[in-house]
Amino acid sequence: MNIKKYYSLLPTTVAVIALLFCSTSCQNTDNTSNTGNTSNNNNKSNQQIASTNNKQPKQEFNQEKSELLTDTAKTLAGINVGAKSQLATLQKGSSWKNHQSFFQKSWSRLDAQQLSKVRDWTAKELQNVNATSPNILYPFSGPDFLYSYSLFPKAKQFILAGLEPVGSVPDFSSLSASQQNIKLQEARSSLHAILQFSFFRTNDMKVDLQKQGVLPILYVFLARTNNRILNVQYIGLDQEGKVQQFQKGMVSGVKIAFVPEGESEPRNLYYFSTDLSNDGLKKRPEFVKFVNQFDNKVTYLKAASYLMYNSSFSEIRNLILASSNYLLQDDSGMPLKSFASSQWNLKFYGSYTRPIGLFSNSYQADLRKVYQNDKSIKPLNFGIGYKFGVNESNLMLASAKKIASR
Repeated sequence: MNIKKYYSLLPTTVAVIALLFCSTSCQNTDNTSNTGNTSNNNNKSNQQIASTNNKQPKQEFNQEKSELLTDTAKTLAGINVGAKSQLATLQKGSSWKNHQSFFQKSWSRLDAQQLSKVRDWTAKELQNVNATSPNILYPFSGPDFLYSYSLFPKAKQFILAGLEPVGSVPDFSSLSASQQNIKLQEARSSLHAILQFSFFRTNDMKVDLQKQGVLPILYVFLARTNNRILNVQYIGLDQEGKVQQFQKGMVSGVKIAFVPEGESEPRNLYYFSTDLSNDGLKKRPEFVKFVNQFDNKVTYLKAASYLMYNSSFSEIRNLILASSNYLLQDDSGMPLKSFASSQWNLKFYGSYTRPIGLFSNSYQADLRKVYQNDKSIKPLNFGIGYKFGVNESNLMLASAKKIASR
């Protein structure tokens, strides 16, 4: 199978096989537009905002804007807002109550079957990684903040990248009741597969995200992980990889400042719409320059279509290997041979037999041998990646030996 065909099948390539997100078809994203905003950008003075337990962020943000951003995310996620919210009236309607009922049932099932188990595994197996409050690099992520946050809940910065456009979030207060209902239906449609089956179907994602972009999904995941949105900015990267207000021709992205419930230290979620192939990075090197500004990096790779097995994705692979303190991946990330024994300590989890049929030519005999011979490998009681059945999937935690020697 040629590389273009691989990339065109990102993230999850057969209709019902894959867990969560990666990127969609390979295309030029230079002309990706950033449209709309969640609320009107008023000129009111900034002031500190209070979180639900009265802790205040250490930085100052516009309280009114933050409340509307957060309430918009809650509305999309089927969560009640306060009685004084601008969106309280919307939540009295039958359409929103149906929307809420869908999310309550679906999310409860997802949490019980999947997310709670991921959090338990994280607390046991990633304790040392999370103790450093790392910066997370998640290439080929699409809008998968959910799993990156579940695995790395102490991270300061999340850097996600894929080909899907940034998109926009509706200003519910300016929409008619019927228009509001349409936007709620779009949110449910784009998330239906993950909430029902714990994975996205590629064809659905291509259609949904090309229409609305990743931003509504990021809002839902932020709300459902009990985070308060402080600010949202449409951004671009200049030639030095510095964040600027978005202008046409820049690598397009979004920066979301947020704070977890019960905390006061703001964190940042970045998403960039950019091509991570060698050709893409040669044309637009700004993303690599941006990533290199962060230290203490942990890379996460999941459902990555085995792209970095190929020479046409060697630049992003080399960037990750050169700059990551830790790397957590399923077998679709990088081949085992990428990790020199002189530079990395490796720990394996779950089960590896062979890739799904579509990626059968990415079978690793050396990885299979590891799983056959190492009886100390712990099972996974949750699915992750293309093989999403319990203990059918695998994870590998790579720790750079340069960290152990410090």
